[in-house]
Amino acid sequence: MAHTTSTRNAAAERELVSGFSLEMTGKDVPGLIEAKDSIPQGTKINVTFLGNEDLEMRVAASKAVRDMGFIPVPHISARRLSSQAQLEEFLSRLQDVDATESVFVVGGDPAVPEGPYEGAYDVIRTGILADYGVKEVSIAGYPEGHPDISDEVLWRSLDEKAVSLREQNIGTTVLTQFSFDTDPVMTWIDQVRARGIDSTIRIGTPGPAGIKRLLGFARRFGIGANAMIVKKYGFSLTNLMGTAGPDRFVSDLASLVSEDPAAGKVSLHFYTFGGLLATSEWARDYLGAQS
Repeated sequence: MAHTTSTRNAAAERELVSGFSLEMTGKDVPGLIEAKDSIPQGTKINVTFLGNEDLEMRVAASKAVRDMGFIPVPHISARRLSSQAQLEEFLSRLQDVDATESVFVVGGDPAVPEGPYEGAYDVIRTGILADYGVKEVSIAGYPEGHPDISDEVLWRSLDEKAVSLREQNIGTTVLTQFSFDTDPVMTWIDQVRARGIDSTIRIGTPGPAGIKRLLGFARRFGIGANAMIVKKYGFSLTNLMGTAGPDRFVSDLASLVSEDPAAGKVSLHFYTFGGLLATSEWARDYLGAQS
């Protein structure tokens, strides 16, 4: 019986990790080149839309992803767009390098919009995305909430975006902020499904990285990182030296998802705080251990 349970858990972990996606910035092309042989061909790689990057950098990174045999998922940061013309210029340039099939539309960091778009929904409902060949849009999910947005607003926004994309016949993926704790993640997944959203959910989790670095990102994004939660993830707040990986989080999440018939399709999205190579090698080795 124990062997059967172990085999079932390994299968669940393999299913969760297989088809993982990664995240990189516009400046990470050298890291992508370094990691490319350890990343499965066809892997989706998100390319950020940060304030310290420009159009050329974002397009070049998306092109590099495509040229190396992966699927670029460029971010479109709604509040960073100064005009519809800037949105269309970005989409046009991405289309030129075959990088518009899948995009991630997110509100973005600025507290005050730099143009006409208050959030991701305002970009989605324009109908412009399909004009440039977009077939799938990732939208943001927040299992542990958002430090500046109420849960009510987050749920309403998720519903609006999902409905609009369905009406436009555009595929949807729900991509979450990273988490350390599987409990709120599972509760949130069940709430998403109860709202009739049956899209693939990609749960964000950090790839292997220095513990201090992980905690710094957790504070920046308002993610819970108290002693109990980080212990469940696999490290202690009293020992900040060294690195931590997502092994325990992935194992626990795989088990919980496999036991929840309502969970639907759930996969992983790795935030590569410790670098693309470290994360892709972790995923390769983890999948090898489950085979």
